Amino acid sequence: MRLAHEVRRTVGTLADGRRIIYYDDTEGAPERRAVDTRDLGPRELAGHLRYDALLGDWVAVAGHRMNRTLLPPRDECPLCPAGRSGGASEIPEADYDVVVFENRFPSYAPVADDDVVAPEGYLHRPALGRTEVVCFTSDHDSTFADLTPRRVRTVVDVWADRTAELGRDPDVAHVFCFENRGEEIGVTLHHPHGQVYGYPYLPARTAVVLARAREHHERTGRLLGADLLAAERADGSRVVLTGEHWTAYVPYAARWPLEVHVAPHRDVPDLVALDDAERDELAVLYLDLLRRLDRVHVAADGGRIRLPYIAGWHQAPVRAGRDVSRLLLQVMSVLRGPGKLKYLAGSESGVGGWVTDTRPEAVAARLRDLA
Repeated sequence: MRLAHEVRRTVGTLADGRRIIYYDDTEGAPERRAVDTRDLGPRELAGHLRYDALLGDWVAVAGHRMNRTLLPPRDECPLCPAGRSGGASEIPEADYDVVVFENRFPSYAPVADDDVVAPEGYLHRPALGRTEVVCFTSDHDSTFADLTPRRVRTVVDVWADRTAELGRDPDVAHVFCFENRGEEIGVTLHHPHGQVYGYPYLPARTAVVLARAREHHERTGRLLGADLLAAERADGSRVVLTGEHWTAYVPYAARWPLEVHVAPHRDVPDLVALDDAERDELAVLYLDLLRRLDRVHVAADGGRIRLPYIAGWHQAPVRAGRDVSRLLLQVMSVLRGPGKLKYLAGSESGVGGWVTDTRPEAVAARLRDLA
């Protein structure tokens, strides 16, 4: 299936100076010229980062996020187009295909408050970076799994575009594209959307994965991600879906009740490096996976349970270890059964000692059966 198509990109400015970018894949879509007339005042500045000396990691302090919008009623959704949200919309157009804008309540921003002074013996720095919102559709009641393959292909192009642009920012060290779905995950807005973070440092998981990848490459001359994919494909017991360019599998040491990794067959460092054929197949295979995940759990009345999940793209850092890093999509859920959540309790939260209640092979078999 060939899904590659033209996407028109239009850049605008919101009332407080934040950028908004429209990505139109609908033939004949109107020009994006609507003006944001809200009285928002100045944009929020980024907070600052504090260094955790015990773990060697940074923590962002962003007090303004305490006041961000929390699960508003449908007619006040800030991600619906203007005219459907009672004046609360962040998107001034009457409709849209895919849209990206800078978060009004950013964890990281291009301008930061430099007045914070760290106490003696502690380290801090401005939380310079990027925090963007990606709206996949203007349909409030939809989900990513309801999108057409063509629209998913557009979203893949958008992720790649944001990765490339944010990667050119000298303040950004790592770009992470992700989606949170479901109140169990902690979403604050129901409208189908994701985010893109441009971190000014390497987050802890990224730094650990990079260190492991470097060690493996120095020892074997091969990419760790490629070797793990080859092992999963050779074993086969945890493979869920496979195509010409991609394989989806439950990892051997899965930590979450439901966890699936989606990996390209070709060695690529990030979304930007994917070619048209890889992007086309990804759009179809990813939809297949998400629709299977939505059939895993059945409610007491026989209805389906839309799986709460986090889906995140692990990419090579912007300027470090690109020669040993390999692209990977991780989809994970805290739901272990209807009404039953996986809590990160004493062992996981206290010392990071994970215990999983399900065998990865059984999860993979269940997902294969849900074709």
